[in-house]
Amino acid sequence: MAEPQNLEVIMQLIMHGGDAKGKAVEAMAAAKEGDFETANALLKESDAALIEAHHAQTSLLTEEASGNSVELSLLMVHGQDHLMTAIAFKDMAKEIIDVYQKMEEK
Repeated sequence: MAEPQNLEVIMQLIMHGGDAKGKAVEAMAAAKEGDFETANALLKESDAALIEAHHAQTSLLTEEASGNSVELSLLMVHGQDHLMTAIAFKDMAKEIIDVYQKMEEK
């Protein structure tokens, strides 16, 4: 079985996407406990991880746009899935944190 040509970049997608999702989960848990300062700090960490994942994704897109075909592999699909799930999860976490904050204000 051949190794994907951009394995390091794909692994960055998986790693940073997973980290972004994990930070979003931690942020919701902090908000549930009423610790909104920590929740917001964790959301910022999630954003930072998403930026790193986007850099990895952009390098693959740039490679493809330059005329150098990027091999599609199961790992590539997995990495893209991690990134998209992390983005959706972070957006949902922000909304849930806002709800917790409004509930505490009442």
